[in-house]
Amino acid sequence: MFFVFISGAQELKVGCAKRVLTPNPLLPVSGGVGLPKPVEIKKGDLYVRAMVLVKGSEKIAIVSIDNLGWPAALGNKSRSLVKEIASENILIGATHTHSAPDAYAFPNSEGIHGADLDYLDWCTVQVAETIKEALKNTEPADLKIAVGKAEGKIAYNYYAPDLYDPRCGVIQAIGTEGENKGKPLVTLVNYAIHPEVLGSNRGILSPDLVGPLNEKIEAETGGMGIFMNGAQGGMVTADNRLADGKEAGNWEECIRIGNLLASEALRIVNDAPLQKNTDIFCTHKKIEFPIESAMLRFILKNSPLSMESSDGNSIRTTLNLLNIGSAQILTIPGEALPNIGFYLKRKMNTDHPFLFGLTNDAFGYILTKEDFNSFERYKYISRTSLGEMTGEILISNSLELIHNSPQPKKNK
Repeated sequence: MFFVFISGAQELKVGCAKRVLTPNPLLPVSGGVGLPKPVEIKKGDLYVRAMVLVKGSEKIAIVSIDNLGWPAALGNKSRSLVKEIASENILIGATHTHSAPDAYAFPNSEGIHGADLDYLDWCTVQVAETIKEALKNTEPADLKIAVGKAEGKIAYNYYAPDLYDPRCGVIQAIGTEGENKGKPLVTLVNYAIHPEVLGSNRGILSPDLVGPLNEKIEAETGGMGIFMNGAQGGMVTADNRLADGKEAGNWEECIRIGNLLASEALRIVNDAPLQKNTDIFCTHKKIEFPIESAMLRFILKNSPLSMESSDGNSIRTTLNLLNIGSAQILTIPGEALPNIGFYLKRKMNTDHPFLFGLTNDAFGYILTKEDFNSFERYKYISRTSLGEMTGEILISNSLELIHNSPQPKKNK
């Protein structure tokens, strides 16, 4: 069963808000499984950013958190504190920076974790307050929506350089009344990339390239920036390759890539026509994945966070489908490989397809059953996947959501 919410004929309103999540004092950072690494300095601040859309009685919140991943165990705490928006209409995604505190309390082989649970609890409150503030800030707005190829040295596939999605999706809300009339309120950028220029081993806490991306958008538009990652699994990463075969792993490279992606996003959306008083639509579906990976089964069992697993052999999560004007958006609770991303976008009923990866959960890599354990190159990503059927379950349920949802349209 899945549930549908659709707007009435009232005007569209959009609001946004952000809050700093940088811990003080700084905390160790996590790049994945294992205990987090100590840090000495920060480069940029970690944020939670929220974009809220309202039309009639329907309200949708899109939330971005600077972290490797953000499990539903934390997201649901925030959702429970926001009474004004239906919990299933609150989408919480992670930017996937590899330089933020551990949000999963990854246990080591002895069951010991290095997460700061007090910090995570504080974050859940900040997330909820940011959503409420964004809702309070809503005002009448039109939308500009576009999808286009982001040019330049931004991303590549570490396993197979050209097998990645160069498309960047952009949703920009433009105020229609008062002091913000004709001005961008918020610009959402959707692009598939690992923000791991710095990584977890350099002693730096950072939003990585996402920080400079949002700062560039805000400097250029005067409105807020918000980044939602895409299907960047196996291994669509930042293109920080140097001519000598090494990589540029410094803050300056984060600035270069972040600024370039921001400039490309603004170029792509610049000439998009205004979509006036657009409709919004949200549906969701609860699904269940079997946990075949012994490593992930151990992590989910021994993490102090309460994951949605009834028997330790499967885990529940939520998929969302949104229509916002001409855009259709699907959520992915992990890191889907780009072939899955391309396939889902091709099946969506729009010329403006968006995928929000690492949203509502982040369950590792998501492969098709044909790719799972098929190549030596895929050994690591197969090991850090829930199992062989994860991709099939994601695809079939996503197609069902698409099939049973109205086609997105733009109002003129």
